[in-house]
Amino acid sequence: MSTLEPETGGPASAGQAADGWSNPLRDPRDLRIPRIAGPCTLVIFGVTGDLARKKLLPAIYDLANRGLLPTSFGLIGFGRRSWSDDQFRDWVKEHVRTRCRTVFRESTWNQLTEGIRFARGTFDDPAAFAHLGEIVLQVDADRNTHGNHAFYMSVPPSAFPVVARQLAASGLSESAGDAWRRVIIEKPFGHDLASARRLDETISSVFESDSIFRIDHYLGKETVQNLLAMRFANMLFEPIWNANYVDHVQITMAEDIGIGSRAGYYDGIGAARDVIQNHLLQLLALTAMEEPVSFSSHDLAMEKAKVLSAVRLPEDLAVHTARGQYAAGWQGEEKVCGYLQEQGVDPASTTETYAAVRLDIDTRRWAGVPFYLRTGKRLGKRVTEIAVVFRKAPHLPFESTATREMGQNAIVFRIQPDEGITLRFGSKVPGSRMEVRDVNMDFDYGRSFTGASPEAYERLILDVLLGDAPLFPTTQEVDLSWRILDPIEEFWGTQGAPEQYRSGAWGPAGADALMHADGRAWRLP
Repeated sequence: MSTLEPETGGPASAGQAADGWSNPLRDPRDLRIPRIAGPCTLVIFGVTGDLARKKLLPAIYDLANRGLLPTSFGLIGFGRRSWSDDQFRDWVKEHVRTRCRTVFRESTWNQLTEGIRFARGTFDDPAAFAHLGEIVLQVDADRNTHGNHAFYMSVPPSAFPVVARQLAASGLSESAGDAWRRVIIEKPFGHDLASARRLDETISSVFESDSIFRIDHYLGKETVQNLLAMRFANMLFEPIWNANYVDHVQITMAEDIGIGSRAGYYDGIGAARDVIQNHLLQLLALTAMEEPVSFSSHDLAMEKAKVLSAVRLPEDLAVHTARGQYAAGWQGEEKVCGYLQEQGVDPASTTETYAAVRLDIDTRRWAGVPFYLRTGKRLGKRVTEIAVVFRKAPHLPFESTATREMGQNAIVFRIQPDEGITLRFGSKVPGSRMEVRDVNMDFDYGRSFTGASPEAYERLILDVLLGDAPLFPTTQEVDLSWRILDPIEEFWGTQGAPEQYRSGAWGPAGADALMHADGRAWRLP
């Protein structure tokens, strides 16, 4: 019997999940991902794109290699290339071997490859979807997947409605008996509130609401989930997690790269729609939400929605928002061009590559505490972090010279690239004089845990196959996020071109002015 086949008789043994699927590669003490997906088929639209090649396919292999996928698993790629199944398998193997995070094992690959198929076609061709339906049925029969199908739309946002309608017309979205159908949609979910609602109406007409998974890969990152663990599993932090002690919060997602080959997608979208509407507002909600009754998808979504509904925009958008566009400069030792010189970008484009905004949350816990969100490309370094900055002590019984080099206490959640948590506080400098200076106490995932953290897409794909959605934004959250961003985008639309900033710097002067208006400054990560 294969080690991945369901075992019978007696209680679940070490390394075996409660649903009967054994997991020989996982330490029984490792409870990070304790459940194993049941029989199913995953269909990836846009399988030859960057996301599928770099993230999705390696994540699927790593799940299989960790023992988290059953032998009754099928993978179907849908694309325009004239490939046979064997050619597709060879192509998948090449990218999996290059990018997988676990050790590449021929035994795992051989088991996985038996369920891999390719369907050729375009999104607007009904015949291609009819042929896809035949392949799905064949995989169901060959792999005994029990008719359970998930559809991953790794495609441009404009193709979401087209693919959804084709799935409905071909009958692929319809399930029979206990079998399920699920759809996974990548961000951005809409261009504004109106388009998001139209898209939701289309998708909801094809799939049940609890079968729609709007993926935000940042929510699958280990440090994001650890934010919840740190807040609600410890008495140390929660008592000071409020306006009595917190001065402000800074949420940063900085990239040191430009748009690369994404001009077709990025120009006209911009930094705010690309990052603030989804990633950063989700991080804000997790940082500010109240303790949920449980960590079920319903209870988590309810608390996040409460926070987003309480967000208040700044009264003066000219003062408390900023946008910029990177100009030519140096990124390390490399001279790089400006955004307007990138291939495929309109030379007259007003699309921002940097966006910053102050938001307030009108609740008892957070009244008077500003949340500063910023994101940009071609900045000083690649970093994503949440910094909770505390008020200064109301009284310092020291000479003024003793604390002149001391700043404000802070807790910093490093989401990427070096996952961990830093606690900044004042400590006496060794010597005969009383001198207090900032020091850091650091927790690093790589040093504290011997096992590597699962990649975000591993966690999220597994959640979809399990039908569990605690880390996926709901329709209500998407709606509330666009309600926050739309007025800002409308204001920026009346302001002409964004302010230029030098590549390799930390954004436009207007972003510094935003903070200076409140007597604060951005952290230098």
